Amino acid sequence: MTLRLSNTLTRRKEFFESLEPGKVGIYCCGVTVYAPCHLGHARSYINWDVLRRYLIWQGLMVTFVQNFTDIDDKILKRATDENSSMEIVSERNIEAFHQDMDALSILRPDRMPRATQCLNEIRRLITELEAKGVAYSADGDVYFAVMKHAGYGRLSGRELSEQQDNAAGRITNIEQVRKQHPFDFALWKKAKPGEPSFPSIWGEGRPGWHIECSAMARQELGNTIDIHLGGSDLVFPHHENELAQSEAANSCELARYWLHNGMVNVGGQKMSKSLENFTTIRALLNSGVSAMTFRLLVLQAHYSRPLEITSEALEAAANSWTRLNTALALGEEYAETLNWTGIIPLPDGPILQMNLSWQEPLKILEKQFVTAMDDDLNTAVALAVLFEIARPLRALANSLCHGESSATLPAGELRVSLRQRWDLLRQLAGVLGLRYEAISISTRDSNADEIEVLIAARQSAKRNRNFAAADRIRDKLVARGIELIDRPDGITNWRRRKIS
Repeated sequence: MTLRLSNTLTRRKEFFESLEPGKVGIYCCGVTVYAPCHLGHARSYINWDVLRRYLIWQGLMVTFVQNFTDIDDKILKRATDENSSMEIVSERNIEAFHQDMDALSILRPDRMPRATQCLNEIRRLITELEAKGVAYSADGDVYFAVMKHAGYGRLSGRELSEQQDNAAGRITNIEQVRKQHPFDFALWKKAKPGEPSFPSIWGEGRPGWHIECSAMARQELGNTIDIHLGGSDLVFPHHENELAQSEAANSCELARYWLHNGMVNVGGQKMSKSLENFTTIRALLNSGVSAMTFRLLVLQAHYSRPLEITSEALEAAANSWTRLNTALALGEEYAETLNWTGIIPLPDGPILQMNLSWQEPLKILEKQFVTAMDDDLNTAVALAVLFEIARPLRALANSLCHGESSATLPAGELRVSLRQRWDLLRQLAGVLGLRYEAISISTRDSNADEIEVLIAARQSAKRNRNFAAADRIRDKLVARGIELIDRPDGITNWRRRKIS
């Protein structure tokens, strides 16, 4: 493959080569299921969904593993606050997770292990670390000895001396007594009174966060995996600790490529539950922002860079998605009018690699898409290619939507060319996880009267040549998911975008 990826471990862009030709094993750090997912989670999993889709499209057999952390202090606190149980809190949020990911058109992972279902592997891994002298027990707790693992800190680029200085005031007196080094981290935690616990040779307790991922990754994918994924906030300490304990136990590298996505920012600050500045995925979609609008917004930025979410950015993304969706609508809504038959799924893989009689300009556009994606998943450039493919399709779809005469419909070679262009668009859009959202003329709507008043005000503004005011009204309606259709006879219809 000519795909190059930015490897956090080596701090450079490298050509991707899997351990086993034709197969790729991917481990993606999943959510801690104590609350519904927010837009930071959505951004991360959209990015990695595109990576997975692209590898599959290129003909690779991908095994995608994403875990659930269902043993954690935050889950226990939530259960206590609700007078509930760890299991009830976890199950509720796992179900919500699936609903949110499905809504965003994110493919479900091939395997989704849970920490509670991996306890034997977790205990086995800790025992191996103890046997190798890189872990030690202390009054029911078990710690990993960072000083006994050469190269600790190489993923994050941090020096232990600097980390120790930064840790001042964050380590309890009990931990200071038990730990051999301030940055030794817990593999097994002794049970506290009243908390759920699990049996072990060290006594009743529960696993630490970091060891859970190491055990689940090894259980599902083996000692070494091709790609390890997560947010940039996980590089330290989670991924640093995960790498250290896995490599100490297995005597081989944990992952060949480490990829991390940038954070979602709100007002210049990272979106997070701890800062209470987050918006849940459900709240965003319930506000009227379509799933594909948000997905397009995410893909307009490179996965490794921060993403600032503002109402202005969402509005601009909504306008862009309307343009692209209009082009996708051509074959979905007007296939019969265009005499396009056989709207069936296309074969997987780039068209340019197949012996199909596609026009050369389309092959060039597809090659531009592949070049962009091969350059560390440059989805912004890939999207630009989609909009170039969509341009004549959108023009025709708008003409048909506005009721222009069928006498102007393309025929002959031009009709075939447009059909090929549309097939290419829907295939490449699918690689990015963008799917057509059905749109229909609204005849019944709870806010129909209000919308009609705004449309009348816009028409009045246009008659008075106050085009700035007319544009503001249109933008206001677009932000609410309303698309205006100005017909040649002066009548303005409107329609509300709906998810198919």
